[in-house]
Amino acid sequence: MRPLSITNKSVTRESLLQMAEKIPGAWMGIRIAALLLLLEGWKSSQVARLFGLTRWSVVRWIQGANERGMLAVEAKKQPGRPCRLEEQVQRALERDLGKSPRVLGIKRNRWDGVVVVEYLECIHGVRLKVRQAQRWIRRLGFSLRQPIYRYAQATAEGVEEFRKTVKKTPDDQKE
Repeated sequence: MRPLSITNKSVTRESLLQMAEKIPGAWMGIRIAALLLLLEGWKSSQVARLFGLTRWSVVRWIQGANERGMLAVEAKKQPGRPCRLEEQVQRALERDLGKSPRVLGIKRNRWDGVVVVEYLECIHGVRLKVRQAQRWIRRLGFSLRQPIYRYAQATAEGVEEFRKTVKKTPDDQKE
């Protein structure tokens, strides 16, 4: 069986190198390098082994290059559900998470998933589930941890003062 080769005339060494300089990105660079090696005469299995890919990934890249030319080198937008929070709502949420919820009219002391859901629904008219709101808190760089208060170590004088003012039984009546 003869090895696959790139037959589309628009996919040349020069055009691939030009694209590599214009577009940043690791996978794009690997794809461009793989296609350059294929243009130099490497087999798809050799290229796959070199980059730690499956042979079928390289074969799909070759087929895409043959069908669509240079457009096949650019990564396609992956399908998926669109984000529920628009860019401006994301920025507003990030800005408001730095403030206290009370400043925004929410009767809570700290942010958590439930409070973010309430905030988004009241202020922006967006409905999210609590778990998704917690993910947004993390994604925006905030933490869900409860603040821990640390008390200073008691001193001997402080302990004596405490005993004198709070203790109900006098020292001379101890058993």
